[in-house]
Amino acid sequence: MMRSKRGQSIQERMAKMETDVLFAELLKLNPDSLKRLVPIVGDCLEPDLGISAADRKLLAAEVQIVIHSAAAVRFDEALHMALDLNTRATRFTVQLAKQMVQLQSFVHISTAYSNCVVTNVEEKLYPEHLSCSSDKVLAIREHLSDKLIDDMSPALLGRYPNTYTYTKALAEDVILREAVGLPVCIFRPAIIVPTYKEPVLGWCDNMNGPIAIMYGTALGIVRLMCVDKDANIGLVPVDYCANLALACAWKTDQSAHSSGGGEVAMGGGKPTVYTLAPSAKNMISFGQYINLSLTFRDVMPLSKMVWYPVLYCVLNPWLFRIGTFFYHMLPGYFMDLMLRLSGRKPRMVNMYHKVHKNIELLGPFTRRSYALDTSNTNRLQEQMSAKDRLTFQFDMNVLNWGDYFKTMLFGIRLHFAKDPNTPESLAQALKLLKRLKLMHNTLKVSLACAAGAILWSLFKLILN
Repeated sequence: MMRSKRGQSIQERMAKMETDVLFAELLKLNPDSLKRLVPIVGDCLEPDLGISAADRKLLAAEVQIVIHSAAAVRFDEALHMALDLNTRATRFTVQLAKQMVQLQSFVHISTAYSNCVVTNVEEKLYPEHLSCSSDKVLAIREHLSDKLIDDMSPALLGRYPNTYTYTKALAEDVILREAVGLPVCIFRPAIIVPTYKEPVLGWCDNMNGPIAIMYGTALGIVRLMCVDKDANIGLVPVDYCANLALACAWKTDQSAHSSGGGEVAMGGGKPTVYTLAPSAKNMISFGQYINLSLTFRDVMPLSKMVWYPVLYCVLNPWLFRIGTFFYHMLPGYFMDLMLRLSGRKPRMVNMYHKVHKNIELLGPFTRRSYALDTSNTNRLQEQMSAKDRLTFQFDMNVLNWGDYFKTMLFGIRLHFAKDPNTPESLAQALKLLKRLKLMHNTLKVSLACAAGAILWSLFKLILN
């Protein structure tokens, strides 16, 4: 299902896919492969997904597998918008799936943090944490204006830190209440980050969460974070997520047949939940995430750095606010002054305001650890053949974090910074890095000398 987006029609979006690096390898093997795709006009904001009667009839007759992954992922999305996209659209998709006479598997893609009000998250549903059930909230939504719904956010969200996690939890409740009789499962990935191996190295098309921090640090713009360095961070490569989503579809169909009915056998009649997150044997902390991000700055720096990449961490939010003045805002005002003097538009201060807002939104997830149970996912992997485990790789036990971070930074350099993958581009960036490192160390020595001089003057003043 597709919609027009950013001034591009569905046909234009389909045509653009043929030039997307993501499909380059596939098109080499089979130039006509994308012709197998049949776009269905629809929009998750519209009633009944905005799908025409003719297309609904076609889908009801032909579709065997549904993967519902559409979502509003912004943490600060207005509640009325997040409800419509994340919760109501899930209901419409379930209603459509019930009309599909050949349906074999329905995979609802949620998030590992849909139940972030608890820190030990099992692979089960948690309707008890919702202030109101999904059917009641959707009924309220139908009768109230956007503004009234948004004004009710504090009461409805309760302990949920943002509208994203709340409406994803509601969507899981929709599956629990309304998908009865369907061969359905819920897939909960943790924080989705760039590809590791397939189909290209380090591919990503958005800068949500940790990737934005990595990119900002690599540019020398983000220098301070409010984070618990000992807390775990749940990073999962997007190609692992795609592989597990397909494996979930396979297992859901298999379980439905083995139970002799429409529901998934595993889980006592309730939808089976599969979580993808770093394993207990191969966990990564925020401290390791930061160290690995900085490890490769001397290997593949960006050609558009504004300062030598460093990243300092504080745990106290008040210290962070004080520190941002010296590490971010003061340099930001100086850089904006330089931009004004050169006749260009100032942008650094406004950008830092956005950076600080994003860091604040990430606060509930950067200052605590979550224990994410993956028992069902581990069992699913064990039930796959050796060939399928190799083809559909999602084993977080054997992920090499050092190698993966190198791949991520390669992707950031190539896809976000738009630095060509050439020896000349790398040599130019390394030359800039060397110059910025010298400036950085010179500034540190100068500040240390100035601080020493001030202390010495104060000491002499006290003695006199």
